[in-house]
Amino acid sequence: MNKTLLKTALYDRHKSLKATMVDFGGWEMPVQYPGGIIQEHLATRRQAGLFDVSHMGRFIISGKDALPFLQHVLTNNAAALEVGESQYTMIPNANGGAIDDAYLYRFFSDSYLLVVNASNREKDWHHMQETMAGFSDVRMEDRTFEIAMISLQGPASKDILSPVLSKGQLPEPMRNKLSVGSINGIDALIARTGYTGEPLCFELFIDAEHVGTVWDLFLEHGAAPIGLGARDTLRLEAGLPLYGHELGDHPENKGGEIPIYACPLARFAVSFSPLKGEFIGRAALQRQYDAWRRITEGVHEDIDQLPQIVMPVAIEGKGIARSGYKVFANQKPAGVVTSGTMVPYWVAKGQGVSAAPGETKASRPIALALLDSRLRPGDNVDIEIRNRKVAATIAPYFLRSEAPPYARAILSFVRKESVPQDVTDSQKQYMDKAGALVGKALENTRWRSTQCINLIPSEQSPSPIVRMLSIMDPVCRYAEHKRIKALEEADVFYYQGTDFISEVETLLVEELKQFLGCREVETRLVSGQMANAAVFSALVDYINRTDRKGEQRRIGRVMNNHIIRGGHLSAQPMGALRDFVARDPQTERPAVVNFPVCEDNPYRMDVKACTTLIEQYRPELIILGKSAHCDHVRHGPRARPGRSAFPGTFQGRGPYRYRLDP
Repeated sequence: MNKTLLKTALYDRHKSLKATMVDFGGWEMPVQYPGGIIQEHLATRRQAGLFDVSHMGRFIISGKDALPFLQHVLTNNAAALEVGESQYTMIPNANGGAIDDAYLYRFFSDSYLLVVNASNREKDWHHMQETMAGFSDVRMEDRTFEIAMISLQGPASKDILSPVLSKGQLPEPMRNKLSVGSINGIDALIARTGYTGEPLCFELFIDAEHVGTVWDLFLEHGAAPIGLGARDTLRLEAGLPLYGHELGDHPENKGGEIPIYACPLARFAVSFSPLKGEFIGRAALQRQYDAWRRITEGVHEDIDQLPQIVMPVAIEGKGIARSGYKVFANQKPAGVVTSGTMVPYWVAKGQGVSAAPGETKASRPIALALLDSRLRPGDNVDIEIRNRKVAATIAPYFLRSEAPPYARAILSFVRKESVPQDVTDSQKQYMDKAGALVGKALENTRWRSTQCINLIPSEQSPSPIVRMLSIMDPVCRYAEHKRIKALEEADVFYYQGTDFISEVETLLVEELKQFLGCREVETRLVSGQMANAAVFSALVDYINRTDRKGEQRRIGRVMNNHIIRGGHLSAQPMGALRDFVARDPQTERPAVVNFPVCEDNPYRMDVKACTTLIEQYRPELIILGKSAHCDHVRHGPRARPGRSAFPGTFQGRGPYRYRLDP
């Protein structure tokens, strides 16, 4: 007996567009339109794709106990959602596996919208209904057939949606933000979410009886209809999981059910916040998380809870890796492909921030694979394709989305080294001319620059040329920049009109490389406090790299020079270190231990005693830096009390000025 397939409110429109229809999760859905999957994929990446995703399940959860219920039945922290926010989450089982992955939306204060996978809708419904029995005031409605869902994805999606928005505003330009509005008078719930990896993306919830009008409107404004085939290649290129492949049970995975933390998105989808209390699968997920954290930190003992993790794999040889194909590392079985295909991409035209999809298209075979947890991005593997082993490399990602409006295909993972350039004659002439302008400014500063050693870093005298240049245009303008992975590590300035500043910085870097005899130089004008604060902040971020959901842990123990023994203020709990060091639970003071010093020289470290303290306290950070901001700086074991390290005496404001003896 043939099963009757469900149809979305847009079924007739798919047929009129001559879409190829298939059975997907019990729904008759378009897999592709006449142009084909490749064309649809490329259209989404360059302009905008329009998807019918009404086959997905949509549950409305409300009632006084809605939040406690969601905290118990989902992995993410639903209490963190304000009105106008959404989050990726999982529906876990007691073993730490995924019954389904889902998205939770909070458009209104008194209800939540949960979107689940089409093939799991009935299973999810029954599971949640059974769980709901323990909560007295929870209502759950299946609104899958009354509320349609369409997805508008791609760099032109905002330009298509904005002109037809007759009421309300677009969501704030941040992932997972929501808004309520009208499109030509038709009510719409709008979310900045999607399943394509596009930085500009919207998913809309509209009454089923009116969704056809909105669909037609988007097509008229330039969106291309996209089927399930391209939706799959787009999500694969973005490294996003698909239930039944990277989550749940995989038929070729001998370990059975895939643990939730094998999915890279688990660190965003699982929360152990105290606000959640006990929830389904928490104990198992905690064990998985502990194993995942050890793996991330390079420790491979006691990771039996997470022996395999899903990783992107770039195929280098000929062949397409399909789901179920075996993966080998060092000639030994290392895992199995969970998803794989040939993915098209636009060859970029231009460089850096000006790069955009060109007219040339190409393709590359890529895959996601459930691999041995000990493997890392950059490791070489082989995939068995039709009884032959094809070379492949584990990649960190295939696509980057942090440089809107385009999602950028990443083809190489090798950092490009900068090529030193000699200073040209014309540049030298320019510097000579600039030096000639110093004049009176040089005379004004001669005393400080030639007769004094200024011991305050923030008051160090700039060179005469720098002083002269300080009155010129670039001084008072922002010139912040950073390398963007999506642009092949190109340096991108945040503001316009910075070409000259970029040129000066490049020249400075090359000069310092030659002067210092090194390959890399970081040039940045900051005070000691700011410099150390940047280091401490980066270290705290590194310590918490495996936990982006919980309360951030501070630096557990720091070893430094005490301020009265030459330590710099910024390395003290009273300085920049204050906000980054933990409290010692026993003393209730900052967890800082000072270097031991020699009896005959309180400014010289007692190395032997220091090794004992390091072994005892196991500090996470050791600060060796010292400051000249002390009454007597001694040099060497024979330095005598009361003698400076320099041939002169301190003058001026206490210890901060130093005068050379004539």
